[in-house]
Amino acid sequence: MPHYPARLRLTGATILRDGALQRRSVAVEDGRISKGPLPEVDLTGFYILPGIVDLHGCALTRQLAGPPAARPRLAEALRICDGIAARNGITTGWLAHDWSWEGGIHAPEHCDAFLRALEAYRTIAMTDLQAQILCEVNTVDSQDYLLATVRRHAVGSVLFRNELESARQMAEAGLAALSHHAHGSGRSIDAHLAALERAEARRRDVPRHLCRLSEAFDALGVVYGSRGDSDGETREYYTQIGAKVCALPQRRAAAALARAVGDPILLSASEVTGSKPGQTPDLLRAGLGDALVSGEEPGALVQAAFRLASEGIMDLPKAWEAVSARPAALARLTDRGIIDYDRRADLVIVHAGRRSVEATLVGGRLVWVTGEAAERFAPARATSGLAAE
Repeated sequence: MPHYPARLRLTGATILRDGALQRRSVAVEDGRISKGPLPEVDLTGFYILPGIVDLHGCALTRQLAGPPAARPRLAEALRICDGIAARNGITTGWLAHDWSWEGGIHAPEHCDAFLRALEAYRTIAMTDLQAQILCEVNTVDSQDYLLATVRRHAVGSVLFRNELESARQMAEAGLAALSHHAHGSGRSIDAHLAALERAEARRRDVPRHLCRLSEAFDALGVVYGSRGDSDGETREYYTQIGAKVCALPQRRAAAALARAVGDPILLSASEVTGSKPGQTPDLLRAGLGDALVSGEEPGALVQAAFRLASEGIMDLPKAWEAVSARPAALARLTDRGIIDYDRRADLVIVHAGRRSVEATLVGGRLVWVTGEAAERFAPARATSGLAAE
């Protein structure tokens, strides 16, 4: 079903604009925030907030997990991820995909197939889906393939991760753990151990490998960093080679080092909501966080922003900046993340009482609407051809 751009004035709601919550209207026309008289939709009792920009989402990984026979095709997995994003107010989101020696859905060839599928799917996508490569650093042998893939598909985000030690620990933990890891990668135990040994044999080449990748990413304008830094020394190493983004640091020391040198810090929204244990609330209280990301829980972003406000860690405008304006700036997207004249009309409409997303507009298109908001939009949809899933 096509999603026609709205020509509407949204009235009566509490709007986040100019860094403050205000009672005023928002005009939407030709996919952008506009001015002037337009047909009105009364959204009294709702918040109108900038669309969420999610810099690290693992929804695709969740869709592809499980036995190979039960996995959806990539096109179907992308459709599901797109719908999940729209329902949760994510108007721009990065789907992470592994690039690893581990094989199966983690293999470089599978990542390449994902990027080709994403390019085809974008022609019908509801939300702005972007690609992010999670590059396991011990992939020296596929360096040229990675760089060619990044260039060919114009990949704009890469995060380094190092899973070699944990993979070795799992291999030595016993047959059950090893079998689970191997079969999850679509390999026999012997093939998995052989791949692990090949990766370990090239460990001394990893620093040179990462330096070459960093030089190429700088030339291509790729935003890159690391995920899961275990300590300050690890984060210092990555910042020295230019991998500035500090995503989901495991220890406070890593976040503190990132803050000391001005590197952006991405933290887990699910650790704010309490669905996963973690240090995110304490890091935010200490000023050691710049943006929240969804990881495996797209719905956590909205919940986290309101939880931060209700617990007094920061007010709602600041909390919402952590899921909209700040990540947009980190991604160098100057046309979104805030509500202002001539910006892209990416909007999230949240019921003020239930704090649930009831409508999402992407580029002025109503891509998700439900509940009471659906009733408010119904007249406009009937007269303008405005569609939503």
